Amino acid sequence: MSRPIWTGSISFGLVSIPVEMVMAVHEKTVHFHMVTKDGGCRLRRKLFCPETGKEYDFEQTARGIEVGPDNFAVVDQREINRLKPHKGRALEIVQFVDLAAVDPVYFDRVYYLRPTEDSRKAYKLLLDAMEKDKKCAIARFVMREREYLTVIRPLEEGMVLHTLHYADEIESLSESAGKELSRIKTSSAQMNMAAQLIKSMTKPLEIKEFKDEYRLQLQKLVDAKSHGKKIKAAPEEEEDTEPRTINLMEALRKSLASGSHKHDGHARRRSA
Repeated sequence: MSRPIWTGSISFGLVSIPVEMVMAVHEKTVHFHMVTKDGGCRLRRKLFCPETGKEYDFEQTARGIEVGPDNFAVVDQREINRLKPHKGRALEIVQFVDLAAVDPVYFDRVYYLRPTEDSRKAYKLLLDAMEKDKKCAIARFVMREREYLTVIRPLEEGMVLHTLHYADEIESLSESAGKELSRIKTSSAQMNMAAQLIKSMTKPLEIKEFKDEYRLQLQKLVDAKSHGKKIKAAPEEEEDTEPRTINLMEALRKSLASGSHKHDGHARRRSA
């Protein structure tokens, strides 16, 4: 069982429910280090002044914010400490909302909230009430000297907590996609064809079927090399030179006729 990374209490009104926060996601990746070509030495980075070449220890450094070209405002650590949020053990619910009210673009990291031994009844009461009304909670708490905005929601007989990005951290979609989209019109024939394609590709989601094929193959390569095995280089795949179909209706027709969308998605990703 995962060790808690934060302990405190869910607080709403005069109710306090002691909980433990544990990691819900353990990301898997293959980590590399910078080494010499023969693998005999791990290389290290150093702190140095590019003008004088003088090296510095970490204790000789300060924090600075660039306010102009090669011009930094140095901020003392004591000044930073005075601005940090006060540490606390309260996960304070500020309101309840429909989950659909929080767009997934705001979601950041996810954690499990589990009750302590003496708070199970109160925990279950809050869980049941949120499930019954189909609500989630917006809450704030401080962890590691940072105040987080969060969503708490029911999931599989328990609660999960999502930390949220603040609104001023999210770029406007209109700035990314461009306002020109509002002026583009689609025909009913195109809509019908797209709807048919979506319907033909719709099926129950089995999330466990999806694998990180690149990471799995990379791990096999690392395992083989660590055991001294020789690796036969895979033949380079030729790029798909088939011309792209520019006509939208023709592209939709080809997609429906080919039936390629019915094949396993992993095979398509490997050949992409």
